[in-house]
Amino acid sequence: MSDLHEPARGSLRVYLGAAPGVGKTYRMLDEGCRRSARGTDVVVGIVETHGRQQTVERIGDLEVLPRRTVAYRGTEQTELDLPALLARRPDVAIVDELAHTNVPGLEHAKRWQDVEALLAAGIDVITTVNVQHLESLNDVVAAITGAQQRETVPDRFVRGADAIELVDMSPQALRRRMAHGNIYPADRVDAALGQYFREGNLTALREVALLWLADRVEEGLERYRSQHEIDATWAARERLVVGVTGGPESEALMRRAERISSRTGGGRWMALYVARGDGLVQHSPDRLEVLRRMAEDLGGTFHVVVGDDAAAAILTFARAENATQVVIGASRRGRVSTLVRPGIGEVVIAESGDIDVHIVTHDLARRRRGDVRARQSLGTTRRLVGLAIALLGPMALTGLLLVTPDLHSLPSEAMLFMVVVVATALVGGLVPAVVAALVSGFALNFFFTPPLRTLTIATTDNAYALALFIAVAVAVSSVVDLAARRLAQAQRATAEADALSALAHGLLHAGQDVQGVVERAREVFGLRGVAVVASDGTVLVAAGDQGQGETTRVDVDAETALVFTGEALSPDQLRLMTAYAAHVRVLRERRVAAQESAERRALAEADRARAALLAAVSHDLRTPLASVKAAASSLRNDAIDWSPDDTEALLATIEEGADRLDALVANLLDMSRLEAGAVTSRSEPVELDTVVRVAVGALGPDVAERVSVAVDPTVHAWADAGLLERVVENLVANAVRHTPGASTVRVDASASGARVLLRVVDTGPGIAAADRDRVFAPFQRLGDVPGGTGVGLGLAVARGLTESMAGSLTVDDTPGGGATFVIDLPGEAP
Repeated sequence: MSDLHEPARGSLRVYLGAAPGVGKTYRMLDEGCRRSARGTDVVVGIVETHGRQQTVERIGDLEVLPRRTVAYRGTEQTELDLPALLARRPDVAIVDELAHTNVPGLEHAKRWQDVEALLAAGIDVITTVNVQHLESLNDVVAAITGAQQRETVPDRFVRGADAIELVDMSPQALRRRMAHGNIYPADRVDAALGQYFREGNLTALREVALLWLADRVEEGLERYRSQHEIDATWAARERLVVGVTGGPESEALMRRAERISSRTGGGRWMALYVARGDGLVQHSPDRLEVLRRMAEDLGGTFHVVVGDDAAAAILTFARAENATQVVIGASRRGRVSTLVRPGIGEVVIAESGDIDVHIVTHDLARRRRGDVRARQSLGTTRRLVGLAIALLGPMALTGLLLVTPDLHSLPSEAMLFMVVVVATALVGGLVPAVVAALVSGFALNFFFTPPLRTLTIATTDNAYALALFIAVAVAVSSVVDLAARRLAQAQRATAEADALSALAHGLLHAGQDVQGVVERAREVFGLRGVAVVASDGTVLVAAGDQGQGETTRVDVDAETALVFTGEALSPDQLRLMTAYAAHVRVLRERRVAAQESAERRALAEADRARAALLAAVSHDLRTPLASVKAAASSLRNDAIDWSPDDTEALLATIEEGADRLDALVANLLDMSRLEAGAVTSRSEPVELDTVVRVAVGALGPDVAERVSVAVDPTVHAWADAGLLERVVENLVANAVRHTPGASTVRVDASASGARVLLRVVDTGPGIAAADRDRVFAPFQRLGDVPGGTGVGLGLAVARGLTESMAGSLTVDDTPGGGATFVIDLPGEAP
């Protein structure tokens, strides 16, 4: 019964803009005021006025919820007070800037997650978002404007809104608003007009927003049609389906479909291939992949459906996709055969209804491909039909001739029997034709050659004619049978050529995938199993069942071989198998070469590391040694009477130099242990607050006073306390070194499911995305300058030690500028 008391989910209304300043916030507040005037309880959760008086005035008499103040990195930030808004529970909440990133430590990382919580509580929400913040369009907008937006909203969330309204404004009007100071302060106007707010940028963004919204409307239309079982075509938007056969004319058809679609403005097209329902593939998968890539390059999509009736499959797909036009290639069949049996194009035209059909000519239209006899193979069924004709045909003809004796003579009777024999040869081949020749010869001799009703031949001419009759019948049937055998050989050769072509294509794209080659070999030949086996019998790679069946072995090299399990292979198939073996050999050689290349790179990296170490140690080790030696020598000089302050300063120099040497040697030792794999983690539940405070205290009072520790004492992680202290010490020292002035470094922690996240947050210059992996490389200091402290091992050691504890160390941007290092550790024993 508890489900009956759960609040219904609230509705979401989104005002979408192509760029800042188009008036989204105005429209949002106007909608709030309109609902409030109708008696709806409306509360402004948060509105970003950006200091604009016009926006403040738009709020009118609406109730404004006080913001929550959050301390962050020594400053106070204001955010949406989600708990207060949930407790206030209005009918409608106004929440501006859906893509906003919240200050760390709040209930959610993103404002759209706050909105999700309000909707789940049954509160209607009105919000705003710009198109550049939609996750799927982020890269597109960055390519147009040159500015990457870090704050994004998942498309699925915005698409799930109950209403999306586009707030549109022409680029010229928006630039005028900018010039009048209605968007940015005066000191930012010129830069904005010359960069982000250029007319070309705004025009492109406007088109992106319109197309995205059009797609969303189309999704709603499809849902409505599906819910109401509407099959009729609604031409709200042009959609083309182009039927491709996989033949060489397919490319021309797709190009034509793209040209037709481009003229409709916003239309889209889909290429459709109909596969045989019985599983027989007319074209190789590689050919279909070529067509798929071409369709995508031209801006369309490629689809495959299964169906025995190609015309019906095309029309069913077109109606399911609400297509308005179908493009079909002109038939290859001759005019006579088209009259006897309509082709795909004729059927599609007859049954298309309100779908327009384009019949596109091409170079192969109306071209016959060889004689019909050569396109068919003499299978068992044809031979049985031929035998039936051989037995029944002469009998039927004999009966017909016997009842019409006055209409024919012996020559014409012989020619009629010859027609039966030739027809039998065309259908059934050699054996049925010989049977038909013998039966026809017997009938011709017995019933129509004098003396009648006997097998005796009265004249020599009649004997020669009968012998010639049988010889011609055998010759014709032999020719037909030979054509069938040649066809079978040609088909095998074509299959072999297709397989070799596919093999060559795979060689270019397979990389190191020996498993893929083995799988393909098994599929092509219908084998039970294929394996790469070493000379000692070890199976290196296998596909399928290696159990019962005849096995065939093809050598790959001196150490390995391909072993095939299943039916016995013909000599032609064995020749093709040698090509697969050669392919496997090439892949194995490529893999060996790659391993050798990796080993060479590792040696080169080790040489580089040794050189970097020598270069770094030559400076960073000798500098503190020199300062320690100079200070100690000065104190030992009896000729100088040092004051207490001077003595204290020299002793501090010695202590500082010793600390630097200690840290340097510790990092060098840690790095050598990590590279040697000698670091052993003794993980156990540790209290993060204690670990962090010990690590910060070890850095000295000058560093500790610049670090703000906000770790809940109840948060525990599964880690090695000693190693974790070294990690935190290195990260905090690095953050303090790069944080300007008296700004503080923040260390906090939170639990996320079975993981615990420990963050070290600074407000320094930050780290570019391209450098985030390189910063963890040994002996790497971004922005190296002479006199820098350390040899660039701190972050490398920190990551290595973290990974030894089954954790990870990454770096991200700090909102507002800076870098945030995140230590991800297990919250319990892995």
